[in-house]
Amino acid sequence: MRKLIPLALLLLASVSSMAQDRFVFTPQWTAQAQFAGYYVAQEKGFYRDAGLEVEIVHPSITLSAMSRIRRNESQATTLQLCQAMEIIDGGIPLVNILQTSMNNAMVIASRRGVDPLTQKGARVGIWSAGFGQLAICMSIKDGLDYEWVRFATNVNLFIKGAIDATLAMSYNEYYQLIQAGYELDDNNVYRFCDHGYNVQEDGVYMTREYYNKHKEQARNFAAASRRGWEWAAEHPEETLDIVMKYVTADHIATNRVMQELMLKEILRLQVDRESGVREFRVRPDMVKIASDLMVEYRMIDHPVTFEQLTEE
Repeated sequence: MRKLIPLALLLLASVSSMAQDRFVFTPQWTAQAQFAGYYVAQEKGFYRDAGLEVEIVHPSITLSAMSRIRRNESQATTLQLCQAMEIIDGGIPLVNILQTSMNNAMVIASRRGVDPLTQKGARVGIWSAGFGQLAICMSIKDGLDYEWVRFATNVNLFIKGAIDATLAMSYNEYYQLIQAGYELDDNNVYRFCDHGYNVQEDGVYMTREYYNKHKEQARNFAAASRRGWEWAAEHPEETLDIVMKYVTADHIATNRVMQELMLKEILRLQVDRESGVREFRVRPDMVKIASDLMVEYRMIDHPVTFEQLTEE
């Protein structure tokens, strides 16, 4: 006689199966074209095709992306390489499952056409949320002795004249300054990528503990996300439509022109300078540059290796 399985157990097994397929992804910032490939992968069904039920949840003022990771409320987030190194050095092993940035986007923009390298002791804006590790190393290494002034999300301190210069991302605050009427050129903009600091930025990370238990899920998410970015590069206008949908839903104060500029620059930064293609990989040489600098200037206590960051 065939043994009947209680309905309650069948339902429980079904719910458990659905929960295993669910994947919460939290970018490190609010909705914008910086994360276009993930929005595309969601809207075009690439995650669904990979067997994943993905939910994109942006961080809030009170709960950062890494806080969600620590609380097991999200399975993956985006981080800059230097950020990931700090977190690993702080005792949380991470795995990079997809690298999107192949070039560094950080710049220093100064007022009145002055070369930032001539402004020793200048008051320079830096993000309160981090992202400025390389700039701090550079300031010490080059003897600039900058006075760092924290800002949250925009360039108001610079516009109001409260600081002499500011850190900016070439895909974000740089364009905010241009839209505010500032003239930026080689005379007053220092690009880190052109001065020996071309360290990769955005990649997708998860804890090594989660990765070790869900390798297939992680690789499926990475493959579908890469597909989203490749589609975005081929269909920028439709991608912008998708980005604006997320921006509107997240109540972000921006406009399509700004998001178009951001998307174009983000896609440019994904192309490796040497190979001329989107490689979607962590470069060992850039890991070493970042680790050596951050150890030397005491941003981290121990070196972080390529092997610590990658899957195997």
